Amino acid sequence: MFKKVLVSEDMDDINKGIYNTLCDLGVKQIDQVQYCDDAYLKIKKAILDNAPYELLITDLSFKSDYREQRFTSGEVLIESVKKEYPELKVIVYSVEDRLQRVRTLIKKHKVEAYVCKSRRGLTELSNAIKAILNNEIYLSPEVNNALRPKNNLEIEDFDIKLLKQLSFGLSQDDISTYFKKNNISPSSLSSIEKRLNKLRIQFKANNAIHLVAIVKDLGLI
Repeated sequence: MFKKVLVSEDMDDINKGIYNTLCDLGVKQIDQVQYCDDAYLKIKKAILDNAPYELLITDLSFKSDYREQRFTSGEVLIESVKKEYPELKVIVYSVEDRLQRVRTLIKKHKVEAYVCKSRRGLTELSNAIKAILNNEIYLSPEVNNALRPKNNLEIEDFDIKLLKQLSFGLSQDDISTYFKKNNISPSSLSSIEKRLNKLRIQFKANNAIHLVAIVKDLGLI
């Protein structure tokens, strides 16, 4: 079992549940913070003290308050610590269940587990900890489809940006103008038309409205 774990969570009641779960599993040292900046500083100091954390459990969303934060979300924190300390194992514990978000965290940021906060959240968290001890990737059942290729999730970041603008009701001309203003490439009308046609075929959508409905159901936007 892990001996030293850091929990980054700003809600007291959730912190208590995580703490009790870790105690039940036999974790000897459990440190808890409510700000991502504090989590980063603790991780860095532990490395310098030659007593590194073995596991970070973090939420993604943190309510802003009077303290100005360098790390404004759990994802920003994860991206930084995984680059600097890739050996640190990370479990995301969040209400967020969008498959594209989960997929990015697993594939791009290399987190070891993604657990959804739910009625069975703490049980799933316990299962996740046991799984990653065996070097396994763990996903809660709610987001388990995130890594399954049969759901046609092999789409690019550009596609996500395009689909988001489409979901806002923008026309292809409007999207082209928006992309040009925001230096998003490709931005030509013909490129956007071709990409949308490709996505309609890929997701077997009858039209743009149907396409938006499908990708929303899949949690891609």
